[in-house]
Amino acid sequence: MQNLTVLGSTGSIGKSTLDVVARHPDRYRIIALTASQQDELLFEQCQQFRPHFAVLLDEAAAERLRKRIVAAGLDVEVLCGNESLVRVATLPEVHAVMAAIVGAAGMRPTLAAAEAGKKILLANKETLVLAGHLFMDAVRRSGAALLPIDSEHNAIFQSLPHDYAGNMQQSGVSKILLTASGGPFRNTPLSALQNVTPDQACAHPNWSMGRKISVDSASMMNKGLEVIEVHWLFNAAADDIQVVVHPQSVIHSMVQYVDGSVLAQLGNPDMRTPIAYALAWPERIASGVAPLDLFAIAKLDFVAPDLERFPCLALAYQALRAGGTVPALLNAANEVAVDAFLNHRIAFLDIPRLIASVMAAVPRCEVHQLQDVLDADAAARECARTWVRENTK
Repeated sequence: MQNLTVLGSTGSIGKSTLDVVARHPDRYRIIALTASQQDELLFEQCQQFRPHFAVLLDEAAAERLRKRIVAAGLDVEVLCGNESLVRVATLPEVHAVMAAIVGAAGMRPTLAAAEAGKKILLANKETLVLAGHLFMDAVRRSGAALLPIDSEHNAIFQSLPHDYAGNMQQSGVSKILLTASGGPFRNTPLSALQNVTPDQACAHPNWSMGRKISVDSASMMNKGLEVIEVHWLFNAAADDIQVVVHPQSVIHSMVQYVDGSVLAQLGNPDMRTPIAYALAWPERIASGVAPLDLFAIAKLDFVAPDLERFPCLALAYQALRAGGTVPALLNAANEVAVDAFLNHRIAFLDIPRLIASVMAAVPRCEVHQLQDVLDADAAARECARTWVRENTK
């Protein structure tokens, strides 16, 4: 029996995780569930999975949940705040932690889980983007197991040699091919992008995701952040990571070898596949995902990304090459920009303009400790908010 903490259980990844867990009650037991403020859904999850702990970041939501838990007679302890996230991520009885909190808020508990030597199912991009070498050093020191959940990184993990130890050359790997759907604006005329709406940006053609991640997909910042993740997860240089636009989202990523071979992982676009793979690794279990019908797909297309259309991708490569705190500046500026766009304060094409402005304005620093990242994140957010105030539509 594997004991799990799910950080971000009310989000899309968290819900998919619980769907897989529910299919295998003999293998997995939920110890803790967490959310930001969705107390009603978290209560329903507590009723079904009976965790020992439920954590909410919002105090009012936590109090509402406490009352529901008492009224229902459930034996669930309700906690509140960021420190409680760290607590449930490091409980001695927890074997594995699903790190599915979107944004920088998920970084501290995920890093704590790594330091505690847990099996980490990593769906939180920001932990690697902001504090990549701190996180990977913690994984190595503690002996934690690290399983990527993003469909692309999970596909790369499956396509690398089973004994891959972080050295591409010694493993015969020549390049990592990171696939991207191209999002909803892949074929939209550039002249029309200035006036696209949040609802249009969130209408992803293949995946069902939260609004922030959907906007990141539309701008291809999501892919840019994934490039930085690939660098840390697989010790790959920027020049060894190639983004390939693949509209069908059937091939989730590929690994190119020096002998000319290219290994790919294929499947229907459903996050339950990589979640199930990571939960059971090195075994495989049923995920609830239908088998891929190659005859229905009929063809697979590949094109190079258009960096004029998707400047966020170019900015991410720039941040990776610059190193230090620059990826943290990139991420923080993007979070502020996407929030402003979703709230109709700036236009879609203002997102990369804001990010570029912040990267140019906030000084780069080396990362020696977590506080260096947090300081850079705070400075970038303040700079980004100032940009939004000065450029509001």
